[in-house]
Amino acid sequence: MAETDETGERAEGRVDDRAVLAVRLDNLFKSVRPKGRHWTNAEVAEELKRANPELKVGGVYLSQLRTGKRSNPSPELLSGLARFFGVSVAYFFDDQVAESVLGEVAAIEALRSAGVRAIAMRAAGMKKENLQAITAIMDQYRQLQGLPPVEDAGGEAERG
Repeated sequence: MAETDETGERAEGRVDDRAVLAVRLDNLFKSVRPKGRHWTNAEVAEELKRANPELKVGGVYLSQLRTGKRSNPSPELLSGLARFFGVSVAYFFDDQVAESVLGEVAAIEALRSAGVRAIAMRAAGMKKENLQAITAIMDQYRQLQGLPPVEDAGGEAERG
């Protein structure tokens, strides 16, 4: 059984737990954005309280969670944060879920770019062979610009 410190938190792994929660929460703040800007701690706290008036949370506490100064949010707060950012609560605890969520958020961010959206709209409905040819051309242009290869859904890097 793990020992606890004076606050009742597990002594072993506590720093790692804080860092993981802080990084994952901060990633949500930086990645899930309204209209191209970042949410502030105060804005999220207000939205959380609006959704659940019994929830006691403020911008300062969210800041402390994001920096790892605090690490033991209530299950209600974690649930509220997950709902607010549109992720599963498992995002905060499961490495695979977190990786998947961040990948999806990155894809959504890329689609917000007008140029990327225009390309995606033009590609919709095209034959697989045509999409492969277009993808090969785009990969060559990425390489010419010194950009890294893009991983497909299967996790393999596509190269031109």
